[in-house]
Amino acid sequence: MEFLQQNWYWVALAAASGGWLLFDAVRSRGDTSQLSAIEATLLINREDAVIVDVRDLGEYQQGHIPNARHLPLAELPKRTAELDKFKERPLILCCATGTRSASALSTLRKAGFEKLFNLRGGIFEWEKAGQPLSRKKKEKAK
Repeated sequence: MEFLQQNWYWVALAAASGGWLLFDAVRSRGDTSQLSAIEATLLINREDAVIVDVRDLGEYQQGHIPNARHLPLAELPKRTAELDKFKERPLILCCATGTRSASALSTLRKAGFEKLFNLRGGIFEWEKAGQPLSRKKKEKAK
């Protein structure tokens, strides 16, 4: 008990971080559109999912998921038709951290796409999970 009294700030920090983790877990529990890197890999392998990278060209060239189609977020509204042939397949949207791809998911949902997923944590989490990155130049969405 004396330890807790002398180190109350560490206890408070631990409680706050634990509470935040619990809040985040409960908040994202019902959101089935968020995929981990491993879940995304399974969807690619099992259902031939298409990766759409919505980062800027410079970010994309620094490293992207192999076979990802590059379609920058700023150009997405006017280039959505390029993805029409993939409407029946799952689309996994990715960016650096998952924020821009969440916005892209909303844009594509409004355009009539239904099988949409967001790579939770983006390329950062993909790489952290030990998944491969390619630095080869890829063609635009066809």
